[in-house]
Amino acid sequence: MRLEYFQMIDRVVSLEGDAIVVESRVPEASPVFEGHFPGHPLVPGVLLVETMAQASGWLILGRNGFAQMPFLMSVKEAKFRNFVGPDAPLDVTAKVTHDGSGYTVTEARVTSAGKRIADAEILLRSMPFPHPDLEAAMRANAARIGLPGHAA
Repeated sequence: MRLEYFQMIDRVVSLEGDAIVVESRVPEASPVFEGHFPGHPLVPGVLLVETMAQASGWLILGRNGFAQMPFLMSVKEAKFRNFVGPDAPLDVTAKVTHDGSGYTVTEARVTSAGKRIADAEILLRSMPFPHPDLEAAMRANAARIGLPGHAA
């Protein structure tokens, strides 16, 4: 996990049908923790939402074979149930609950050491890649995290 670069996913554990499981480890140190919070570092909730959105996005890219790029459109019912600090392992799941007309809804969840951390309903819109550089970067990241079908 590289918070400053929004690389929230370290590894795809599984991608089967309408569901994905990914892993991440919060870095021990990050400039993010300097402000959130001095002396009591915690991962900001917005970055946990981003982590769930990225897991959902990788699920969609894996399902559609990079035919289109999913973009975050909305977050509903986001709930934060525990705090996450430096060096915490994260398990993230996302499952498609609706797919149609270019929009996909997922239910996503973050857990750490068996504790429920956050969950949300994520809406993404799939569109053509707006630039070849973005598609190339996404394909390189897919190989880095081990998205099935995109070997490093």
